[in-house]
Amino acid sequence: MADKLRLMAVHAHPDDESSKGAATMARYIAEGHDVMVVTCTDGGAGSILNPAMDRPDVLENMVEIRREEMATAAKILGIQHRWLGFKDSGLPEGDPKPPLPEGCFALVPLEESVPSLVQVIREFRPHVVVTYDENGGYPHPDHIRTHEISMAALDAAADPEFQPSLGEAWETQKVYYSHGFSRAKLMAFHEAMEARGMESPYTEWLANWDANRPDVMDRVTTQVECADYFEIRDEALKAHATQIDPTSRWFAIPQDLQREVWPTEEYELVRSQVDSTLPENDLFAGVKV
Repeated sequence: MADKLRLMAVHAHPDDESSKGAATMARYIAEGHDVMVVTCTDGGAGSILNPAMDRPDVLENMVEIRREEMATAAKILGIQHRWLGFKDSGLPEGDPKPPLPEGCFALVPLEESVPSLVQVIREFRPHVVVTYDENGGYPHPDHIRTHEISMAALDAAADPEFQPSLGEAWETQKVYYSHGFSRAKLMAFHEAMEARGMESPYTEWLANWDANRPDVMDRVTTQVECADYFEIRDEALKAHATQIDPTSRWFAIPQDLQREVWPTEEYELVRSQVDSTLPENDLFAGVKV
């Protein structure tokens, strides 16, 4: 392990790791590096988004089933995995929105939740960490909290004075944000589908896109080529059967078209202790073992 590069991705719920950066992780695993996913919540408040899984027995055992799904996805990706074990906050809907459930991840004070992630960071000792941007990629309370716990834990893990019982201090060399959907990326797929006489799954979505909303590509510093691992990504995503309908638009774009039109996954470098030239094509660029 001493001569391997180590990547950690911190996610809110089981399935987030397979929909955000999964092909990148699969590539680095294939290249012999170590990758760990940390999942902050149990996923117990997730809605069943696959009609085939919308059954009483699934609803009654949601946490256990999502743990099993996560284990399957981790095996497909080849990653190491750790749960922090916090209660899923759910996504409040309505106007006004209902209060978050008592004791959920988004309401746990950072001074109580941060040490659990610090311990994992100090044990795994990642060279690179990927987490969500300040908006959580999208404004789910658990995603925003994942950003907050990640940034606080990175600082605390590097501080030898912070709870030394959690392990030897460790400073991560590079930190990246992953973002939400890019209009530029969706448009590229939309136009490529229509040019081939195929029906685009993004027509309505793009028509309703807020023209004043900045595109996340404006913040991207790093695009990792990982097209050879799109199949692994999709298989890992399908492992989360409660959340992913295999007939949904997640899989509407043929993989050969994806490889041709947009063969990368995108990140924003936000902290670095090493020299690397931007833009980059490698999360490990400049990293020293």
